[in-house]
Order: sequence, then C-alpha cells, then structure tokens
Amino acid sequence: MDPKKYDTCLIEISWLEHGQGLTLPQYQSAEAAGVDLAAAISPEGPMLIRPGERRLVPTGFCMALPTGFEAQIRPRSGLALKHGVTILNAPGTIDSDYRGEVHVLLINLGENDFEIERGMRIAQMVIAPVTVARFATVEKLANSERGKKGFGSTGYVSD
Repeated sequence: MDPKKYDTCLIEISWLEHGQGLTLPQYQSAEAAGVDLAAAISPEGPMLIRPGERRLVPTGFCMALPTGFEAQIRPRSGLALKHGVTILNAPGTIDSDYRGEVHVLLINLGENDFEIERGMRIAQMVIAPVTVARFATVEKLANSERGKKGFGSTGYVSD
C-alpha cells in the first residue's frame, strides 16, 4: 500500500506473550481497505470450531487507536465462502479507549469441523473515522419518498 495516496494514522501495537513472533497486521494488496489479523493460538495444536460452535480467537496484541477512530473487525470472504466460518458480531467494533487484547468472535456455520492454526489469517480489520451524532426529539419527522416501508421494500437481488 502506498501511504502517499491515502490519509494515514499511527496505530500503536503492544504484543502479548502469546502473540510474540507473529507479524504486524498488514495490507495484502495495494488498495486493500483492511489489514489481515492472525490467530495467536498455541503452537502445540490447532483450535477446533465444530459446526454451529463459536470461539473467541486471540490475536496476541493490544493497540491504541487515536481519538476519533475505531477499528472494525470483519470476516474474511474466503473463510466464509469455503468453510462457512464468519464473525458472529460482524463488524465487531473496537473503540479508541479500549486497551485490552483484540479478539475475533468466529462462528462455524459450515458442515465440517474447522481448525485454526497459529498465524492463520482469521479476520480483517478496517480503521475508520468516527462521526459523533447529536440526537434531538421532534414532534414529527420530515416526509420521504420511502416513508415507513421496511424490510424488502426496495426490492430483492432477484428482481
């Protein structure tokens, strides 16, 4: 990734003992929006996720996001497509004041057991600016063309 083409911010990372030896999160292509996160599980054996089971997978690091930013933890599309493994709370949100270990909450929606080995790329993390909303109570909302039409009201993929 060419940092000259993008706005950048410094993310400080502190490795925990079980994360030692893993590589820093990194972009995998020149225009990738997210960095891959690796599993910091024991080198002695894989972590197993059975079909329907969810597991909290450690990454082995803590970080300090700058004020005004968040980190979104998102699924890796290949794991979802090939194995049915995704992030249960996608996207997971990490706030700038959190200093604990980054974990990834994976769920196996596939039909087979899924093994996670140390260093396996399990998720991606996107750093994004935060907009702080202000809320105000009003007597009536302005009309819109859509109005109260909800789920499915704008059409389906097969339309």
